[in-house]
Amino acid sequence: MCKDCGCSLAGEGHSHHHAHDHGHDQLMTNPQLNDKKTLSVIHKILDKNDIEAAHNREHFEAHGVMAFNLMSSPGSGKTTLLEHLAEYTSKQYCVIEGDLETSRDADRLKAKGISAIQIQTGSACHLDAFMVHGALHQQPLDTMDICFVENVGNLVCPASYDVGTHKNVVLVSVPEGEDKIEKYPVMFRKADVVFITKCDLLPYFDFNPDVAKAAVLKLNPNAQVFNVSVKDADSMKAVADWFETELAGFANTASNTEESA
Repeated sequence: MCKDCGCSLAGEGHSHHHAHDHGHDQLMTNPQLNDKKTLSVIHKILDKNDIEAAHNREHFEAHGVMAFNLMSSPGSGKTTLLEHLAEYTSKQYCVIEGDLETSRDADRLKAKGISAIQIQTGSACHLDAFMVHGALHQQPLDTMDICFVENVGNLVCPASYDVGTHKNVVLVSVPEGEDKIEKYPVMFRKADVVFITKCDLLPYFDFNPDVAKAAVLKLNPNAQVFNVSVKDADSMKAVADWFETELAGFANTASNTEESA
């Protein structure tokens, strides 16, 4: 795991009781993570990140762009969803891609005519607000309605770092299994919407989408849950409608703010 959040210092179980909480109640077995000085450093890192995230949001809002943080484990279909979304919406969107190495995902999106910037994080297991800030200045935001931040594939760290987006989108795919929701609760508690992807594979896997939805709503009653397959036009239209509804609410809020200013 990454050094900045402290994961690289931890043993098998840890809970450092700040924004990067992994849900354990016991103290860390690694004494470095029980040390007040270490925790103070971690807090300072997160505080600086939150300030930069607020700056990113202001930047998006100044351009009238709504930003969504896409999070999931590797291979859940984030890039595939973005590749196909353009077929179901007239809204213009760009993408900030995060991976440890390669530009493959950004290249896939560019091949579809989607403006994409690749961030290679090296050893970091998530994007942070500073990385996103550098990339957003390379996007043509004046011509965009939406900016997607496709985070590093990881169900742990990305949920704890505000990158300056407005909504959190979490994907969990049928091949992963229903248990991932309860195993990684922080991610799903932070979600505004959960897309259960690759539902065309339901006949071949022991996955019950109703059970998965119930697990999400138990953790996060306010989350919306959609069954999605890029091969099912109706499900993709529902995804596009959700984004467009959120965008309309965002635009309405921005308009009211300007009128009251």
